[in-house]
Amino acid sequence: MVDLVLRSRRVVTAHGERPAAVAVEGGRIVGVDDYDHLHDARIDTDLGETALLPGLVDTHVHVNEPGRTDWEGFASATRAAAAGGVTVIVDMPLNSLPPTVDAEALAVKQEAARGQTHIDVGFWGGKIPGNTADLSGLHARGVFGFKAFLADSGVPEFPPVTGAELTAAMKSVDALFVVHAEDPEHLQPFGGSARYGDFLASRPAEAEHAAVATAIAAARESGGRVHILHLSAAGALPLIAAAKAEGVRVTAETCPHYLTLDAGEIADGATEFKCCPPIRDAANAGRLWQALADGLITCVVSDHSPCTPELKRRDTGDFAAAWGGIASVQLGLPVIWTAARARGYTLGDVTEWMARRPADLVGLPGKGRIMVGADADLVAFDADETFVVEPRRLHHKNPVTPYAGKKLQGVVRTTWLRGHAVTGSAPAGMFLTREGA
Repeated sequence: MVDLVLRSRRVVTAHGERPAAVAVEGGRIVGVDDYDHLHDARIDTDLGETALLPGLVDTHVHVNEPGRTDWEGFASATRAAAAGGVTVIVDMPLNSLPPTVDAEALAVKQEAARGQTHIDVGFWGGKIPGNTADLSGLHARGVFGFKAFLADSGVPEFPPVTGAELTAAMKSVDALFVVHAEDPEHLQPFGGSARYGDFLASRPAEAEHAAVATAIAAARESGGRVHILHLSAAGALPLIAAAKAEGVRVTAETCPHYLTLDAGEIADGATEFKCCPPIRDAANAGRLWQALADGLITCVVSDHSPCTPELKRRDTGDFAAAWGGIASVQLGLPVIWTAARARGYTLGDVTEWMARRPADLVGLPGKGRIMVGADADLVAFDADETFVVEPRRLHHKNPVTPYAGKKLQGVVRTTWLRGHAVTGSAPAGMFLTREGA
């Protein structure tokens, strides 16, 4: 007898979408059989035409606890993630206090998270000036790699590094380095304005191009792995393609807001749209979609970076004073599915970008896929249902989102973590560590 069988006419596996029965025992998938296959199961649920997806893996989430827990915390972030079909997040090392830049800080963060996580959580370490000696110890404790900024991070306790410092760090430890790629020399002075166009002009595409080149150079010289975070400027794609052809170990991600939002439609004063790098125009987004389809961009992740409503400065609409970040961990799946479906992509494409590839990026072969032996992290997704985003109904700690009022397609009905439905009442998430740690 198995613990659970989930049947659906639309089970999404690596081989496409088909009717199937997924059997679960001991938290793992033990069978992916024909839809009408007979199982002796304690629970047997037929989802009918509701699709069954693998749980999404979001490798770019700012939880902010401890230290800035009024912005977001582990309980609220993981509850929101589960409501959006996400079963794994990897938490960024900054915006929490202390930042995760040494083993002691990691222990502080894990203690803050303990007993609060509704889904599984992994952690990134941070590379800042002066902490290269701490990286090997932090890596040994299981972080999935190290985040570095090449420009101001927005918080003083996480300063940027130079290209030379990044190269030296990559030589010091065999780890994945994930880089916020904007070059400070190309950023323009921005004294304050409520015009989105002024903010966009202050962070031109050339800043990303130059920083991507710096990150690639560090990977080339060190022989290490570098991953370009939240790629916004499509003009950097030829640099990445050329480096990959050369054998440089470089990958890149993008985010739902860069794929679906259009700078030309952002109203002045609408600071909920502020993020760094910025949202660009629709033609740029089209090139990002093509790179995603071609595999040049590896995955789509949220860069969930929330704050309190006051810090968004909707009172003045001043883009210079507003915090830069978009809260979207709960909405990424329907946002991307709505746009992907309109462009002719399938649920299989979406789960490839948002589940399997991000799991592979951080070395989690048992996550992000429906196959025998994988964790039974699963999502019942009504791909044909629509809803209108109401911020007050989101599980994010603060109801601020640029998607407010948007009609989206696709509703998460149930999320299972290792075969157990996530209800938001009993946290059962685990800490994940890098394989071999």
